[in-house]
Order: sequence, then structure tokens, then C-alpha cells
Amino acid sequence: MKSMGKTRRVLSVGLGVLALAAAPAAPAQAHGHRDPVWQLKNTASDARFRGLAAVSRSTAWVAGTKGTVLRTSDGGRTWRNVSPAGAGNLEFRDVEAFDGRRAVVLAIGEGEASRVYRTDDGGATWTESFRNTDPKAFYDCLTFFDSRHGLAMSDPVDGKYRILSTADGGRSWKVLPDRGMPAAQPGEAGFAASGQCLVSYGSHDVWLATGGGATGRVLHSGDRGLTWTAAESSIPAGDAARGVFGLAFRDRDHGIAVGGDYRADQPSPRAAALTGDGGRTWRQAAGPVAAYRSGVAWRARSRTTALAVGPTGTDLTRDGGRTWRTVDTGSYDTVDCTPDGACWAAGEKGRVARLDH
Repeated sequence: MKSMGKTRRVLSVGLGVLALAAAPAAPAQAHGHRDPVWQLKNTASDARFRGLAAVSRSTAWVAGTKGTVLRTSDGGRTWRNVSPAGAGNLEFRDVEAFDGRRAVVLAIGEGEASRVYRTDDGGATWTESFRNTDPKAFYDCLTFFDSRHGLAMSDPVDGKYRILSTADGGRSWKVLPDRGMPAAQPGEAGFAASGQCLVSYGSHDVWLATGGGATGRVLHSGDRGLTWTAAESSIPAGDAARGVFGLAFRDRDHGIAVGGDYRADQPSPRAAALTGDGGRTWRQAAGPVAAYRSGVAWRARSRTTALAVGPTGTDLTRDGGRTWRTVDTGSYDTVDCTPDGACWAAGEKGRVARLDH
């Protein structure tokens, strides 16, 4: 547990020294489709944004280092700094937004560094709704099924992942019993790299991504976190820096997992997998992502198109995750797509971008 906490600090610092890629790749034609092109937005911030909640093509929230939370309501032309007061020493790694006014952010870290805040007025004011008091817990990600019901996950405590639950939109939280949680592997934990180590679809299904143990696994619950089953992915683990970093599901059956080894000097073979049975089984992508990828998202209204991002670029699939190819070389940590057709990405040195086609 302590070693994984140190790993997260290395992740935050080590990836921060990666050089930013220069310009986005030029658009190309593939199978009659024009490749997506990221349009950078000026946030006037140097924070690293691993938390991203894309509400629409006009509204998005980002959360990151130095307790920073920004919000745009005009498609990224301008950004409002809506950071919680007194949060400058916190590391925000996840944000979930219901609209332009209501959002929940998660700060990570050991002990009391793990906290949850909620706003109902667009970030003008925030309420701290949870502060971890267990020195063995380290919270990584959160997700919501709807505007009331959500979960947050911690690395294993006494051999099992710890799950927080809310039924009032993040205003209050309770720790769920762990009797339905399978045992964690030695050294296993989640990665607070993109806010996508815990994702949900529909009203009850939720998936949890792991690394660091002997195998990279994906855990699934069909009852909002009360009971879980574990399945091995094809993404290699066996080291504290390797495993499954991000998940995305387009329905309760079809999902994509991405990850690899976050160290810049290490290769990431077989760093993408897909499932068609809700995560009971996973198979390796025939043409995997080019390198370590921390975030992944399905395009809206598409059964086959998804994007994966990481510090060395963006990969695109048009066949449901079976094959991937690099379409951009800019550095991003997380990606999220909206029902009205836009996708947003965020990452180091205040980088935020949007694509619309």
C-alpha cells in the first residue's frame, strides 16, 4: 500500500518531465473518414489536468494539480477559475459534472489528502463532503450512475478495494461493506492517472481497473458496488508501473481497456483490450495502441469509434477497439466525449483541447 502511494507520486512527477509534442498531426483520410484533429484551448494555467468532465461542446470542467478546477461555458474560448478555497495543496485527479453548475471533484492521496468536494453553483462555492481518516486508504477515482448515485474507490485496505457510496449526489458518503469484494493481488492498486480507473454505465453497472499486481485486472459490479467479480485483462502488469489505467463502456457489454507502462523509457506492448460480455472476459486488441495510454472514450452515437490518449499521442479505433492507429502526437492524460458529438482532452501544462467531428 505504501509502495503504491509512492508509485503515484512518481507517476505525477515522472510523466511531468515528458516533453510536449509539437503540433497536432495533419488530418488524414482513412476508409473515407477524415481523422479527428484536436483544437487547443488556452486555459492560461500551468496545472496538469487529469480530471475532465465534458458536459457538451460548450461546457466542460477540468481538475488538476495545485487544487485547480476550471470551467468553460463557451467551448473553451474562456475559462473561469472555480477552484475550492484553501485547496491549493491538493491533487485533484477526477471530476464528475452533471451540468454547468453541479460537479463533484476528488482529491487523491494518503490519509486526509483524499477528499471529495461538491458545488451546486458552478464552482462559486464548494462544500467538502468527505475527508478520508484512514491512513491506509488512498482514493483514486469516482463515478456516477445518475445525478444522485455514485461511487468512489480506494486502493486496497486490509487486502480489499474500499468503495465509497453516495445516494444524494455527493453531498454525503458511506463506506460499503467489503464482503462482496474479491481479494486484491499482492501489490495491486488503481492508477489515479485519468479519472477512468472507475467507470459506470446505466443505473447499476460499474467497472474498476487495476495494475501493479501479477496481472492487470478489471473488476465488475452489477449492483452498484455491493458485490464484484474479477477478470484478467490481456494488458501486462507484474510491476508497480504497469497495468490497466483507463476504461470506457458504450453499453453494459462492450468496453475498452487501455494502459501499459507509464515510464517513458519502457515499452507498452499489448496495451489495449476489449470485451463484448460486460467484462467477464477480455481479449487483446489485434492492433493495439502505439504506446502507454491513460484515457479512453467512445465517440457519441458510434458503436465502433473511440479515442485513447496518453503523453505521447492520441490513437483512434474505428472497429470497436480491435485495431488502433495514432492520429495526433500531442500530450494528453484524459479524454471525454459528449452526447452532442464533441470530445475533449486534457493533460499537462494546462493543455485542453476539443474536437467536433
